[in-house]
Amino acid sequence: MTAANPPRDESPLDLSSTAHLMNSIGSRLAGQLRLVSLDGRRRPRPPALVLVAHGSRDPRALRTVRALADRVSTLRPALPVRLGHIELDEPRLPDTLARLGNTPAVLVPLLLSRGHHVKRDIPEMVAASGVPARVAPPLGPHPLLVETLYDRLVEAGWPAGADEATLRTHAVVLAAAGSRDPDSAADTRRTARLLATRLGVPVIPAYASAAEPTVRGALRQLAARGRHRVAVASCFTAPGRFSTECAKAAPWIASAPLGTHEAMTHLILHRYDQVCATPVTAVA
Repeated sequence: MTAANPPRDESPLDLSSTAHLMNSIGSRLAGQLRLVSLDGRRRPRPPALVLVAHGSRDPRALRTVRALADRVSTLRPALPVRLGHIELDEPRLPDTLARLGNTPAVLVPLLLSRGHHVKRDIPEMVAASGVPARVAPPLGPHPLLVETLYDRLVEAGWPAGADEATLRTHAVVLAAAGSRDPDSAADTRRTARLLATRLGVPVIPAYASAAEPTVRGALRQLAARGRHRVAVASCFTAPGRFSTECAKAAPWIASAPLGTHEAMTHLILHRYDQVCATPVTAVA
């Protein structure tokens, strides 16, 4: 199934709040004004935004990325938004690209670090399709990703605003999928450092597969340092096997996956805008 903007006359407005109504009208008007230049001529339509999800056997993952695509469409109504999966779920990315034909597109991977999928699988699928498309960087590391991780931890019970004495026994394990690619590990370590600065406690990255340490291994490291109140931060876009397994290892609290947090929609559009602002000749 392809995530796309509904026709304007099929998208109901919530009339329960004047402020909500004005915001909704304002966002739609802004989207239409982007298509008109200062001299009144209609600008070319923007490239389609293709969200590239990994895919999962867990049905919650598909529901989550569809909802995320809907939120992006709501935030940028004039932007065509599509969804494609690398594996396991439909629609597959090659099928989504085939439906675009000659329509220019920017692919934003719903992945949180560099790795084989970002470096090889996605570019190869684009090259095979013949679609005039460019691939944005993964979503992490980035401050908006860290804000999402922070909010999910607070939702799970992390003591926001705790004093220094309380936090001396606290720490976080940042649970990620894992990859053999050293760039992926470097990105995850960077996200862990940013989150540690945000929380004021140690944050150790750990992995569900293909890399060390595991979540349990990271927990042992922290216990040896006197950190016995340890949360697991779920650095996964959507629910799935890896996020479930990592959460089960948590000795205290485990945060929910990133999901449809508002900061995630802004981060996706930021990556899209980054690519659109880069001249084509400057992209390798």
